[in-house]
Amino acid sequence: MNQTKYIFVTGGVTSSLGKGIIAASLAKLLQARGYRTTIQKFDPYINVDPGTLNPYEHGECYVTDDGAETDLDLGHYERFLNVPTSQANNVTTGRVYLSVIEKERRGEFLGKTVQVVPHITNEIKERMQLLGQDGKFDIVITEIGGTVGDIESLPYIESVRQLLWELGDQNGICIHLTLVPFLAAAGELKTKPTQHSVKTLMESGIKADILVCRTEHELSDDLRQKLALFCNVKKEAVIQSIDASTIYDVPNLMLEEGLDTVTLKKLGLPEKNSPDLKQWNEFLQRHKNPKHEVRIGLVGNM
Repeated sequence: MNQTKYIFVTGGVTSSLGKGIIAASLAKLLQARGYRTTIQKFDPYINVDPGTLNPYEHGECYVTDDGAETDLDLGHYERFLNVPTSQANNVTTGRVYLSVIEKERRGEFLGKTVQVVPHITNEIKERMQLLGQDGKFDIVITEIGGTVGDIESLPYIESVRQLLWELGDQNGICIHLTLVPFLAAAGELKTKPTQHSVKTLMESGIKADILVCRTEHELSDDLRQKLALFCNVKKEAVIQSIDASTIYDVPNLMLEEGLDTVTLKKLGLPEKNSPDLKQWNEFLQRHKNPKHEVRIGLVGNM
């Protein structure tokens, strides 16, 4: 395959919905179909890297093979894909601005006024495409930290808009992860927060190609149809992401929902073969039954 395909994962309504887990799960399914896949994360904070962040507030700092101090989601990426990551897989606003300011100090902009558009967005776009330039990967998944509508996320969203336009049809898509809350008093799931989130994304010039809905309860057929109609997506592209007992269940849940199938269709890629998750499910079984594993081990040593 000549053209590297790009998938952008954005979030709305609230933070901590699990963009990293959804991105890693999709990558796992695409990898299991035979596609060379990697994931990167862009974080909107001004720290140059997570090494200086309080782990109690931000979570673990994940150190890659090249010594880079990166976001905890890179740990999920490696655990799901068993593919090493590097500094190129995690970029912060601080790192982007530091790079642009250093270029300005060296005179690389030839005295031009340095602005968010085009200089910051160009820097972001370069880094978004970095992993796809050496031909090692068929698909690059880019997770955008924060939620749509945040002031600090605007340069990233604008960069995604520009890049989707530059890449052309079927070379880049946007997956939008939102919350469909359950109101106990009303006894029903509410779609309005998702509708507002998609509208905010569209105001930035990006149409969600796939909608992944975090929920505590099953989405009915009528609710999926409503979300499809009001959020301007195909019904099969409304994906349910229900609460799971472990994050390692999520690839199987996404397989059931057909997230990988819809993604490949949107990117104009063949489905190749059915995802081979045999090894993954063997690991999942051991993870869920550790006592059983120990007992087998003891019997085997007698």
